[in-house]
Amino acid sequence: MSDLLKLEKRGHTAIITFNNPPANTWTPESLRYLESLVNELNDDKDNYALILTSDSEKFFSAGADLNQFNHDDKGRSFEFSLAFGEAFEALSNYQGVSIAAITGYAMGGGLEVALSCDIRICESQAQMALPEAAVGLLPCGLGSQQLAWLVGEQWAKRMILLGERLKADKAEQIGLVSEVVATGSGLDKALELAAKVEAQSPTSVRFCKELIQQARSGDITSAYAKEREMFVKLWDTQDQKEGVGAFLDKRKPEWKNA
Repeated sequence: MSDLLKLEKRGHTAIITFNNPPANTWTPESLRYLESLVNELNDDKDNYALILTSDSEKFFSAGADLNQFNHDDKGRSFEFSLAFGEAFEALSNYQGVSIAAITGYAMGGGLEVALSCDIRICESQAQMALPEAAVGLLPCGLGSQQLAWLVGEQWAKRMILLGERLKADKAEQIGLVSEVVATGSGLDKALELAAKVEAQSPTSVRFCKELIQQARSGDITSAYAKEREMFVKLWDTQDQKEGVGAFLDKRKPEWKNA
């Protein structure tokens, strides 16, 4: 599996590069491996950010190989869908900041893995779609939920129900990606963004991310009290003391992620 997903660490940033040519399709095994990598990074106190990218300018990921669904075994289909869901849920709950650097076609599960990241950028040649309904399927890697949350119900319905494919400029316009960069520069831009994470307290980032994402499962007032609770909880951490102390001492903080 390490051949299909290549892990590299640069300082506090981990980079997972998709490497299953020609289209970087997912298998149940590579999805389980992604889940395990995310869990390992959550246990690594020196890891603050995660970048997902591809060596290919043509394909970020084309999702699942349809040959995997050309059968009548419902149990096998369930196991594949479970692998998609659990891997991308783990990615969505990654405790650092995750960045998808989309290099080319991001289709089906290839877009869903990017939707599970905190930040998405794409190169100018990229195209994105959730085309499952065109082949009698549906998005099973959280896509039907995460896309609507990120871009609104109308565009989610156009992409899922009508099968519309978006080019990079339209994806930026509707907020599916935050920025479009030149071909070949996606990883460099993602590393630039990841470097900004290092200036933030890892524990504060973790708490803030949990609060931001809680809005997805309740109304806007449901986390008001929790926000105050988690603010006070920061006082149990070394990073809170280090962050305030470094500011007052006019020096760069040395985060402990604890």
